[in-house]
Parts: sequence; structure tokens; C-alpha cells
Amino acid sequence: MNSARVRNLLVRGMLAGLTAGLLALVAAYFLGEPNVDRAIGFEDAHSHEHEMEVVSRSLQSTAGLATGVLVYGVAFGGIAALAYCFALGRVGRFGPRATALLLSGCGLLAVYVVPFLKYPANPPSVGEPDTIGKRTSLYFLMMVLSLLLTIAATLLGKRLAPRLGTWWATVVAVIGFVVVIGLAYAFLPAVNEVPKDFPATLLWRFRLSALGIQGVLWGAFGLLFGELAERQLNPGPATARSGGTVGAST
Repeated sequence: MNSARVRNLLVRGMLAGLTAGLLALVAAYFLGEPNVDRAIGFEDAHSHEHEMEVVSRSLQSTAGLATGVLVYGVAFGGIAALAYCFALGRVGRFGPRATALLLSGCGLLAVYVVPFLKYPANPPSVGEPDTIGKRTSLYFLMMVLSLLLTIAATLLGKRLAPRLGTWWATVVAVIGFVVVIGLAYAFLPAVNEVPKDFPATLLWRFRLSALGIQGVLWGAFGLLFGELAERQLNPGPATARSGGTVGAST
């Protein structure tokens, strides 16, 4: 793929990431923020220390949230577009749209769902301040491991496909991925710092909303970028229509 095409796809990926970020922002505001407010209320009610807010909660939940999500969406879209340029034509006989959806689905699974199942998201009042570095390191270790294993499983499936066929090669690759991830789950240390009196329903809703926001982001990006990539890489129908109009007019 030439540099001009990569550049065009990169720009389209950033635009798709921005749009997907807008949709994720709406989901975060209506699904995630109410649970964050309830968690903060629980923390305030059970804490005897009251620190002065450097940034007000209203600013955090509006302008701060919007800035963080949209900047993340643009960066995420650019990185995903570069990964798409590498994956296109290397993961099977998929068209631009199908490749974008496949990449988004695998990315959501590898980058978020697999680490989430081991180290799920917690609301602000959950977790000890002294262990935040450890918890962050473990989460990113799980994420990197999941991403590398996803790539390894893809390569394994492609190598086995000529001998086993696409179906059985995929089955073997998926089983291998699940087994290794299961071992990682078993051997990596668990983190359980949820207070005993923290409402289980609130914790469940917070984690479910966090998962839903990521689903909106990745799903919207896959659909939007797939359409933009299709128009960039396969402009044939539009060209044909243009040529037909010129031919008819002459």
C-alpha cells in the first residue's frame, strides 16, 4: 500500500475515531456519569476526610469528559487506521468494510474485554490509593499480553489453514488463545479492594456501563471507518456512474 493511500486512510481513521468518540461521549454522559456520581456520594458519606476539589465535579463531567473522550477517539482512530493498513489483505479474503469490523471486534476483545474480565473497571470510591500503581501496571500487562496473544493466534491460524482448513485452523487458534489467557488469569495476582458495604448493584452498573461505552466506541468506529475505507479503496461504482453520465452526454 503506497504512502498516499495510507495517509488518506489515516485521516479517515481519525475522523471516524472523532465521530465514534462523540457517540461514546453521549453514552458516557448518560450511562457512566450517573454511576460515578453515586459512587462519589457513597465515598463522601463514608469518608471522614474532605479534600478541596481542584477541578469541580460539574466541570469534570462535562468539559473534562468531552476533552478526554474526543482526544482519545482521535488518537484511537489514527492508531486503528494504521493497524488496518497492515491487516488489510493479510487476515483473509475480506473486503474493506468486513476487515474494519473484524479489526474492531478483535481489538475490543483483545484491548478491553480480556483485561476487563481479569481487572474490571472500578468506580472512584473503590481501590486503595497506595496500590494504584500496581493495579495500573497489572492491567496494562494483561492488555499487552492479550494483544500479543491475539496477533499470535491470528498468525497460527493462517499457518495451520493450508493443512487443517480455515474452520479447524481458527478453532485451534482460538482454543490456544483461551488456554494461554486462562493461565495468565490463574497466575497473575488478583486485585479485590471493593469495600464490603459498597452496593453490589452500583458496582455492576458501573462496570456494565464502562463495557457498553467501549462497545459503542469500537462498534461505531468499525462501521464508520469501514464505510470510509470502502469508498477510498473501491471507488469503482462512483467512477462507473460518472463515466456513464459522460458517455451519455456525448
